[in-house]
Amino acid sequence: MAPGVVAGLVPWWLTDWQAGATRRPLQAVGALLIVAGVIVLVDAFVRFAVEGIGTPAPVAPTQELVVGGLYRHVRNPMYLAVGATIVGQALLFGRPILLLYAAVFAVAVFAFVRGYEEYRRTVPGWWPRLRPWRG
Repeated sequence: MAPGVVAGLVPWWLTDWQAGATRRPLQAVGALLIVAGVIVLVDAFVRFAVEGIGTPAPVAPTQELVVGGLYRHVRNPMYLAVGATIVGQALLFGRPILLLYAAVFAVAVFAFVRGYEEYRRTVPGWWPRLRPWRG
């Protein structure tokens, strides 16, 4: 539910989905970022349920650390996907306020996750490694 609020409801509050001036190539890039973000989010949720035996929600956390799929390349694919979705909306709708919101989201997420992450020496938090981690 949280990604839906952060990447859906808040951008809607900020823009009413009213498009500003934008160019077709930026709209295309924006649409691709949104689609990619949604695909990554769905994959991550499935991994949390199947591999981690739980959810991303703190009230029902995983029983196992999720280290498969995109988590072998980067520790935070869900946060990166939400950020990509917000930036994609900014480009698709031509709304710079969403770029500012994406920056605020990035700072908040970075500050939040910095202290509690596991296996941080082997998998980078934000810049994906080219070769996957093999634990």
